[in-house]
Amino acid sequence: MGHARENSFHVALRAFTCGLAVALLSASPLVSAAGADSSAAPPNVGWPDASSATLSNLKTLSRWAYPQTAAAAHEHPSARSRVVGHLQFLTADGQAQVYLALRSYSVGGATWILVPLPGRPNGVTGWVPADALSEPHVTHEYLRVNRELLRATLYDDGRVIWSAPIGVGRPSLPTPAGHFYVTDKIVAAGDPLYGPYAIGTSAYAPTLSEWPGGGVVGVHGTDEPQFVPGHPSHGCVRLRNADITRLWQLIQVGSPIEIV
Repeated sequence: MGHARENSFHVALRAFTCGLAVALLSASPLVSAAGADSSAAPPNVGWPDASSATLSNLKTLSRWAYPQTAAAAHEHPSARSRVVGHLQFLTADGQAQVYLALRSYSVGGATWILVPLPGRPNGVTGWVPADALSEPHVTHEYLRVNRELLRATLYDDGRVIWSAPIGVGRPSLPTPAGHFYVTDKIVAAGDPLYGPYAIGTSAYAPTLSEWPGGGVVGVHGTDEPQFVPGHPSHGCVRLRNADITRLWQLIQVGSPIEIV
């Protein structure tokens, strides 16, 4: 897909970065999936009562939570350490932000949670007070995106429940590798260019930072299935429409994503 066509999608989604023309925005209304099926949300669980604990193994058991305050995230579990960012209430496309919880650490009667901080550059983490986050939710899902094999696979408690071919970024505009997670789920309505659904991630494209949302990488459908599998995109992950439809139905917000 050409650069002009890809810009439209990312203006329409605001956070997903495939670089399409602004002129298509009005033709591509988006509907948030948040709250569409509250019965499918994982149950709340408490933070572990331990001085130090791994909260997410990023494969078969992971915890995530909503922010309750715009708390500062620190380099170390101490209010005296350097501030590396702040919790945000909304994603770049205006949906409720969630944070994957990696580790907990208790000291002096206070509990801290280590969370990834979506934004450029990828891979930044910070410690926030536990009371800055809501009660945690649990997911057993894990999405693996293999750029060499051009295939994405969704696991539930270690068991494969979905797999499909993908299109990824071309060599000059690569889909970034690393550990990320699902930030939001979007219904893309009114324009066939993007397919029926899109999934927001905490990954940011290593180039083209002028994209809306600062370069957020999305997983979405396409009106050009002949280029899947392949390297047609400017950083996003493309799926055939039947495949994104099934993935969107299965995957939960907060689920870890590994791009290799």
